[in-house]
Amino acid sequence: MSDEWLKLDNQLCFALYSASHAFTRVYKPLLDRLGLTYPQYLAMMLLWEQDGQTVGALGERLYLESSTLTPLLKRLEAAGFIARHRSAEDQRQVRLYLTDAGRALKDQAQSIPPCLLPAIGLPVSEIVTLKQQIARLRGSLTASAEAAETMKNN
Repeated sequence: MSDEWLKLDNQLCFALYSASHAFTRVYKPLLDRLGLTYPQYLAMMLLWEQDGQTVGALGERLYLESSTLTPLLKRLEAAGFIARHRSAEDQRQVRLYLTDAGRALKDQAQSIPPCLLPAIGLPVSEIVTLKQQIARLRGSLTASAEAAETMKNN
């Protein structure tokens, strides 16, 4: 086996990891104006898409465990952007609802995506293709991790 496999710059995972950090640095000043962190922004985007989701559904879409998601949601609630309510159908489920302030925040957030295009430095067509490729990669990795977990548990 070649030492090339162990060079950091040859690792796809590191390229994605460091790109994620670079994205977060670009988003930070934009989100600071809204009083949101990047993970909070992601949660708000999902609630702007569909209000009244369960915590579990939100966690699945964000690929976050409840131990990570719960404190994030508590901070959004404390900021007045969301309200958490036990589901009337199933008391074990907590549903998330936008407050008036949370709905109003969407109007302010509309300006954020266009600000990213110059920072990304790629034509929109390449951005779309890259996003599709990364989504396929995530799907493959998720399936592989789930298969390994299943094998471990059997």
